[in-house]
Amino acid sequence: MPTQLDDQPPAIVDAAFDEALSQRYLVYALSTITARSLPDLRDGLKPVHRRLLWAMRGLKLDPASAYKKCARVVGDVIGKYHPHGDQSVYDAMVRLAQTFALRYPLVDGQGNFGNIDGDNAAAYRYTEARLTRVAIDLMAGLDEGTVEFKPTYNGEDEEPEVFPGLFPNLLANGASGIAVGMATSIPPHNAAELIDAATHLIDDPHASDAAMMDFVSGPDFPTGGIVADSAEVIALAYATGRGAFRVRARVEVEREKGGGWTLVVTEIPYGVQKGKLIEQIATLIADKKLPILADVRDESDAEIRIVLEPRARTVDPQVLMDSLFRLSDLETRFSLNLNVLDASRTPRVMGLREVLSEWVKFQIEVLVKRSNHRLAKIADRIELLDGYLIAYLNLDRVIEIIRTEDEPKPVMMAEFGLTDRQTEAILNMRLRSLRRLEEMEIKSEREKLEKERAELTALVESPARQRTRLKKDLAELKKRYGPETELGRRRTLIEEAGPAREIPLEAMIEREPITVILSQRGWIRAMKGHVEAGEADSLKFKEGDALGFPLLHAHTTDKILLASSDGRFYTLAADKLPGGRGFGEPVKLMADIEGEGSIIALFRAAGAEKLLVASSDGKGFITLAAAAVAETRKGKQVVNLRAGQKLKVVRPIRPADDWVAVIGDNRKLVAFPIAENLPEMGRGQGVTLQRYRDGGLSDATTFRAEEGLSWSLGGDSGRTRTEDMGPWLTARAAAGRMPPQGFPRNNRF
Repeated sequence: MPTQLDDQPPAIVDAAFDEALSQRYLVYALSTITARSLPDLRDGLKPVHRRLLWAMRGLKLDPASAYKKCARVVGDVIGKYHPHGDQSVYDAMVRLAQTFALRYPLVDGQGNFGNIDGDNAAAYRYTEARLTRVAIDLMAGLDEGTVEFKPTYNGEDEEPEVFPGLFPNLLANGASGIAVGMATSIPPHNAAELIDAATHLIDDPHASDAAMMDFVSGPDFPTGGIVADSAEVIALAYATGRGAFRVRARVEVEREKGGGWTLVVTEIPYGVQKGKLIEQIATLIADKKLPILADVRDESDAEIRIVLEPRARTVDPQVLMDSLFRLSDLETRFSLNLNVLDASRTPRVMGLREVLSEWVKFQIEVLVKRSNHRLAKIADRIELLDGYLIAYLNLDRVIEIIRTEDEPKPVMMAEFGLTDRQTEAILNMRLRSLRRLEEMEIKSEREKLEKERAELTALVESPARQRTRLKKDLAELKKRYGPETELGRRRTLIEEAGPAREIPLEAMIEREPITVILSQRGWIRAMKGHVEAGEADSLKFKEGDALGFPLLHAHTTDKILLASSDGRFYTLAADKLPGGRGFGEPVKLMADIEGEGSIIALFRAAGAEKLLVASSDGKGFITLAAAAVAETRKGKQVVNLRAGQKLKVVRPIRPADDWVAVIGDNRKLVAFPIAENLPEMGRGQGVTLQRYRDGGLSDATTFRAEEGLSWSLGGDSGRTRTEDMGPWLTARAAAGRMPPQGFPRNNRF
């Protein structure tokens, strides 16, 4: 009686889970690498593309035939050769037909096969296709015993393992794919250049990598553009099989009457969708990331024409181009990773010379196999022709045997020494072939075949003849893809150019004078032009608000610094400030001013190289205005404050100032040299400027000792008073003494 264990299905295997998983994952990985993602070095195709072209050949869709529905082709492919999804097969077919995706399209499509804008192709029930001449060249020799065939997935049919044609498809059309643990990325190239390089390798199999660059100058993309790398960078990438190319759009400056100009893009980088590129540039304009660009227009028809309009005619065209190259896909990087399957189906990364050498070696093998196949055909034909000649020489006897014998075949074989094939051919001859002229034609044909056989035999036995024949065949192929043909002319320009310059934002902004106005309640705005201080009374503010700081004259290219009482400095772009028509906007909408911090100073970053900063506890130091510029809304902490203290003073230091004056809440004044241990710091608490028993620091400033200290007398007179500070000059951190008579009662300089 069998147990339940004996009835266990044989498909269940007792194995460790990790071991079983690793084995199966390895099988999947190998399948992905060899049967899906990586192209074959010999024909440059992945299985899906090879099966597509093979199915179209079976449907007799040659370039001279009528188009057939793509649905018919896709059905044949997935039904006979490639048991995968119909959409994936159709997508692969569409790419083979797109003139902007393939340098040399293999499928001639009729209907909507998508466009460079990024629109998808129509469904396969609407589109039609046939093969191109390139595909025919790639498949040439399939019927001549040049490659091995293998059974299809269901064993009902056969398909070629590789295409034997002479067209260098791997490098001419390029490839890309992601496998498991590896990937490939091969740009398209010019077929005529590849043929020249291969011809040189036939003459000199040991040619160097550098010699290849005499023929292959670089990628040749179907969409044109410019490869901006140097010859050394390109040569290194091709020598190692790994690298990247900077691909730029072709941009021209079109001058207009009156001095105006626009940039016109006529070619875009390979793989960039025009619609998304225009959307990307429009976003730069909307987000004000490129203020020197005013508008982008798409004026394309059959040819690409994107018009870029500058903000003003005074903008430097080169600055605008460099900015666009950095900020948009008008410049991209196309990676080179020459990872392919070699003749043994092993993935390898090769250099350009090695790829071409292996391809030439394969074409030599194809040439020898084709010759041997032809020799076998010639031998078969000569065998039949010899039988026909025997029949003509003994025509009466042959006719007699056929008429009198019940089984003429063995009698003829025995009497004339004929083979089985010869006898069958004689018995199947038509009566009209018995004319006298036929004998002469047979002898003439046999002589030609003998001559051809001698030539082919010499070819098979001589590597030198094989190389000569291959060079001749390549020369014939080049006539169809030469630089003088529309399909073969080089489209991508190789022109070295340095990396696009990083243009400061200031250089992109039109420099215009403005007046920055900050109110007591923190509302900020910028009026055009420089408003004089006497005109401040005419400015309007919200009810209960008033001018909080002196009018600041600046330009749209400036950075505006705001110092907060909590020791943080905030940076605003002058060109981004709200206009002066209304009341402006709260400054807290533009900067993340934390807590109870209030603005205590407003000035231009470029207008103050050095700043004197001091806190309410009498500590201070010198800092650079450039070091206080912040890149984010959160600002930059410059002064570290002790608990309960505030930043009280931020004053620009004039280049000639050499002394510091400090006054406290206790109305004590002290002055000391700047050079006396007053440090220059990027951030910190600083050193003690004045010592206090009660209260803290009220104000601080800098001055020139030889000029003395000046202050306003107040009132409308506008008069000032200058005092020699000799009696108050002392060491830093001193307590000080009462200020001169007439010094302002508010303790402010």
